[in-house]
Amino acid sequence: MRAIMRRYGGAIVFAALACAPAPASAREIVSFETSGYSAGTIVVRTTERRLYYVLGNGQAIRYMVGVGRTGKQWAGVSRIDGKYLHPAWRPPPEIRRDKPSLPDVIPGGSPRNPMGVAALTLAGGEYAIHGTNQPGSVGGYVSYGCIRMYNQDISDLFGRVSVGAAVVVMR
Repeated sequence: MRAIMRRYGGAIVFAALACAPAPASAREIVSFETSGYSAGTIVVRTTERRLYYVLGNGQAIRYMVGVGRTGKQWAGVSRIDGKYLHPAWRPPPEIRRDKPSLPDVIPGGSPRNPMGVAALTLAGGEYAIHGTNQPGSVGGYVSYGCIRMYNQDISDLFGRVSVGAAVVVMR
């Protein structure tokens, strides 16, 4: 928490602001029941809004994530089929329907690009684990089914994960 002081007319008002955890503090090594998961597997628990990268030996790296909003969540098993730095983004048909003013493509590196600094695409091409240009959305039910991470955290995960890695999404 931090406090700010503002002057409104003749009154001084103090407000406490809740600060989102910094990405480095949102990523930590934790105990994790690894039976059934080999090292290198990604497990997303949408109800926790957490992603676990399984290290093995009863440990995983836990990251805070944003997940699908109500009606947009999914569960299942997939795999990483691509790794992209500064990816361009083409809004899928469902998003274009809801937001018709979006351009056909937002180039990688653009501050308007919702993919952030990196993306790990999932088999089938419909969803990705990616960074974000809206760090305040991490930790919420915010997406159309993709998994959002702080840019620093997707960069960390990007360096650890291989194409073909298993991804398990649980509600």
